Amino acid sequence: MLNILNMTYLQGGIPLFEQANLQAFADQRIGLVGKNGCGKSTLFRLIRGEIKAEAGEVSLQSGKTLAYVEQEIAHSDQAALEFALDGDVKLRQLEKILLKAEHDAAWFAAQQQFEAIDGYGAPARAAQLLNGLGFASDALQRPVASFSGGWRMRLNLARALMCRADLLLLDEPTNHLDLEAILWLEQYLSRYPGSILLVSHDREFLNATVNRIAHVHDRVIDSYAGDYDDFER
Repeated sequence: MLNILNMTYLQGGIPLFEQANLQAFADQRIGLVGKNGCGKSTLFRLIRGEIKAEAGEVSLQSGKTLAYVEQEIAHSDQAALEFALDGDVKLRQLEKILLKAEHDAAWFAAQQQFEAIDGYGAPARAAQLLNGLGFASDALQRPVASFSGGWRMRLNLARALMCRADLLLLDEPTNHLDLEAILWLEQYLSRYPGSILLVSHDREFLNATVNRIAHVHDRVIDSYAGDYDDFER
């Protein structure tokens, strides 16, 4: 699904990665670990296509989709629930078609797809997700702008989790979460239907969520089966 092959990336003319390799396959939940400054966040930027490698390949399999948590704090009058629902791009695309007055072939096809993805149940799923991340039910209709920065980062996380993605990138997702929300997220990610590439310094969180470790060091990436404790043995 994700293929990083002989990738070299320079930062200020100095190699941050040199002939680095990493593959992520379906259903793998990979913990990305390494010392601060080794290039973990840069690797995410390479995968997202925000920056380009000097050499080698960084590619996502054709037709596969990517989700990640936006780092900018949203300032919007949109209700929290609707903000989270926007993460499901397919749902929103189908909803636009279904708003058409003319019930043509495209409308009926969209209706079938909408039912197939349980579009009618999407608001309930989004509400459950937001509740799990610590939002009270009576807060779901509040505008995004009314929440503090930390809570808006939780909204960004919720939006990413709503996305129907084949690969989910998470960079320190527990930073703005309390213990209850962290435990809920552990359970949620253990059932996540796609692949996950996760950066975290929380050893217990890694042990609860990943089944493979990718260690970034000395400009390369080494991959090991198992959780963080297995990696340390």
